Amino acid sequence: MTSAIVPLESFLDLPAHARLLGLDLGTKTIGLALSDVERRIATPLETIQRVKFGVDAAALLKIAAKYSVAGLVIGLPLNMDGSEGPRVQSTRAFVRNLSPLTDQPIVFWDERMSTLAVTRTLLDADASRAKRAAVVDKMAAAYILQGALDRLARLAPAPEGDEEFEA
Repeated sequence: MTSAIVPLESFLDLPAHARLLGLDLGTKTIGLALSDVERRIATPLETIQRVKFGVDAAALLKIAAKYSVAGLVIGLPLNMDGSEGPRVQSTRAFVRNLSPLTDQPIVFWDERMSTLAVTRTLLDADASRAKRAAVVDKMAAAYILQGALDRLARLAPAPEGDEEFEA
């Protein structure tokens, strides 16, 4: 069993009606989001409290199996200038350790601004600090996954009969 880090385009070849799992890897938590079976909408799922890699990976893989997940979209916390810092190294190390434990392909997705965007949305909704803390990680995972789903939709070929009518 070993997964591969693949380009997003390869997710077009995944089985129909298989979900994707989005991850926002933090130092203390892992936010999770799940796609619908049509791979159009990302929904915040839950937050895993980080313990140590083996426990975290087991919890993650159990959730992936429960929802018949076909691929993982993992937020890559690049610096604003696109460079890679310590958080990217930590994320890549997590994925290196996770890869031998699963067959599911893994895609990295640029997550710059995801937590900021989600926090702003929660502030606009007048969510309390405690409420924001409880949901920000899984909402950030949904933001990451939704970005990947939107890109996948743009990459997918148009279904037969959906061509624009030309007069």
